Amino acid sequence: MALDSRTNSRSTLISSTAVELLKRAWRHEKSAPEILQFKASLVQRIKEHIELVIEKYLFYILKTDEYLNRLSKQEQMFARRCTDDLGRHLDDTVLAKLPDNYPSMLKQSITSEEDDMDVPTKNCYREFVYLPRLDTFVICEAKQYLCSLDFEPGYSMKITEMERDLLTFVCYKFIKKPLENGKIGLM
Repeated sequence: MALDSRTNSRSTLISSTAVELLKRAWRHEKSAPEILQFKASLVQRIKEHIELVIEKYLFYILKTDEYLNRLSKQEQMFARRCTDDLGRHLDDTVLAKLPDNYPSMLKQSITSEEDDMDVPTKNCYREFVYLPRLDTFVICEAKQYLCSLDFEPGYSMKITEMERDLLTFVCYKFIKKPLENGKIGLM
């Protein structure tokens, strides 16, 4: 638990600082009458932050094509490389020393017909795989007037409307659909 909070704190610090630097670099590049010097260290920091997020949610991302396809080709290659590296590491250090009925890092025993990771209610899944917390609250702004029909089915009773350009503090899962459709922006 302490490691997770340290990772989250480090990740938040890196992203907030890097995002501000990236915004500043973008404003400078946009306003300058010439091309400015490439900021390799800034690009590397942003890349490292993205890689931290991919590593944290690795198995969740690789579980379905829907999530995997949200990544760029380079990010997909990174995720697959991480999985391969982790698999080799676990094979060499743990699985090779266990009885044969523990064949994979995703299966708890040979009697499992599918990956044990496929059932989110199993304790091993919750403890082993980080799941995104869709019940997290976010600050968002509607780009247009939205009514209950624009929100996720089942949640439309909780949010009846959103005015354009009005900042709203709301549960992420309520606004997932309009966010994906470009009707809402996160702050």
